[in-house]
Amino acid sequence: MNLQQNLFLVGLMGAGKTTVGRQLASITGKRFVDSDLEIEARLGVKIPVIFDLEGEAGFRDREAAMIAELTQESGIVLGTGGGSVLRPENRAHLASRGTVIYLHGLPDELHRRTRHDRNRPILRADDPLARLTSLYEFRDPLYREVADVVVDTGKQSVKVLVERLLAQLEESQTHPQNRQTLATA
Repeated sequence: MNLQQNLFLVGLMGAGKTTVGRQLASITGKRFVDSDLEIEARLGVKIPVIFDLEGEAGFRDREAAMIAELTQESGIVLGTGGGSVLRPENRAHLASRGTVIYLHGLPDELHRRTRHDRNRPILRADDPLARLTSLYEFRDPLYREVADVVVDTGKQSVKVLVERLLAQLEESQTHPQNRQTLATA
């Protein structure tokens, strides 16, 4: 892993990809890009509208095109959408074009963080916590498959999480190993 490489953040909604990504970009001198926000900016509509008009499959097509494009850029920290790992081509682009960081959060914590957010169409369900749990069970292995580093987001501050993550990334440069897990309390 190399801090000169692009850094790609994956994880479920509410894991902190945008918040952590902005901090990482600031500290490393890279440009932060959020793939979902980029899709919204280019189309001029919010993600829920895309889901309403094109369904999840239509959105996933747009997301795949955006991931393919953005992962070819250099000098970026990319916050991906929670479902970006669903397609094999997205996982391949992420894994081959930068360092992938999985921001791991448990469903209860993620539900606490997202329960009032109306911009998450996947959570439009009678039981959003059950939906998050189901997503976690399906997607966690995919996130782990593509990740170079797994970070437990826990309840520490973003500042502490980013400091620990940077230390782990720097350590991995001097002592390369296949996969790294950073457990944070």
